[in-house]
Amino acid sequence: MTAGAARRDFPALRRRPGEPPIAYLDSACMSLVPRSVLAAMRAYYTETPGCAGRSLHRWAEAVGRHVEETREEFARFLGAREPASVVFLRNTTEAINLVGQGIGLARGDAVLISDQEHNSNLVPWQRLARERGIRVDILPLPEDGSFPSDAFEAALGRGVKLVSLFHTSNLDGRTLPLREIVERAHDRGARTLFDGAQSAPHRRVEFDRNGSDFYAISAHKMLGPTGTGVLVGRPDRLRELRPLLIGGETVEWSTLEDHELRAPPHRFEAGLQNYGGILGARAALAYLERTGLEEIEAAQRDLNAIATRELAEEPRVRILGPPDPAARPSIFGFSLAGIDPHDAALFLDAGHGVLVRSGRHCVHSWYERRNLAGSVRASFYLYNHRADVRAFVRGVREMIERIPVGRVTAAGPPPPGP
Repeated sequence: MTAGAARRDFPALRRRPGEPPIAYLDSACMSLVPRSVLAAMRAYYTETPGCAGRSLHRWAEAVGRHVEETREEFARFLGAREPASVVFLRNTTEAINLVGQGIGLARGDAVLISDQEHNSNLVPWQRLARERGIRVDILPLPEDGSFPSDAFEAALGRGVKLVSLFHTSNLDGRTLPLREIVERAHDRGARTLFDGAQSAPHRRVEFDRNGSDFYAISAHKMLGPTGTGVLVGRPDRLRELRPLLIGGETVEWSTLEDHELRAPPHRFEAGLQNYGGILGARAALAYLERTGLEEIEAAQRDLNAIATRELAEEPRVRILGPPDPAARPSIFGFSLAGIDPHDAALFLDAGHGVLVRSGRHCVHSWYERRNLAGSVRASFYLYNHRADVRAFVRGVREMIERIPVGRVTAAGPPPPGP
């Protein structure tokens, strides 16, 4: 499927009278939603709006069946043999917190993270350090995108119990060597957890083959609705986790004195679930399967190569991460000398209809250690085409021409041209 054909499936990209076309380059934050996903959600609320696992009437039975079929689809999509490996949650953040709170970390236990983690994979460990006395070890990552294997091995030698890393970075798009990390961590007796929010939308996860203990994703970055995500875990590892929440639907039975938890994954899915969102996420998986993850990533490499070729020689542009765009296909992160990143984003939106993200991208610690205000991030997905990149490049070049170094004020840059 070409990007032009795909765009027709996304209502948000429709051309509005009197407005220029939108170049949506912020899919790393949240992807757009196709009509098939909206239809699946609407079908739940208008045709079978029941409670799964509670009532016995036809609507409830239908919803229960659809949810379990969706679990099977996620297991297949993520490369997990057992559907029971899939836990439905709100997002990657909740999944990481579930593992962190439930894996049984105690005083003196060490968690190894990188110096480039999203707040969702940093702040929970800092809180556990304060509350339980765990140790948070930091693995510095080279800015050229390479993986520091020797430093990683040395860090593991300091008694790490859990390695928790991004798979693909939301900051600069680099991807870590997951299988190498898992093998080395397991050799040292450490468990592994990966933030896969930026990987699963673009490439095969192959969970069982790679051998990780836990892998977390958010459906809202892969054409699905907000408030839907998944933790996939090895069945034996899930059985060891203490649930983050318990209550309705998590127990086999209860008395006034005691209760017995259900087997995973249901013990982690407390209360009424986001059934409309889950069924919408199933439709999103079907759309991705029809398109093909390999085709999606190949198209992103092409778009990122164009942006890199056009802007790498601009002296005021500093591209973050690996120099080769093929090593960061979904993300083009950069800073502009003398231009505030938020001003840059406003300029691109107002003058060129290019929607990007600006700021510290929930990786505040990385910017704070480098005394940087932030950066700009353009991120690509299956509905982007070369015209989007051309608009982006034009906007950046015009901004450089119109805003000399040192001219930025508190009021922002000069207004974009006509």
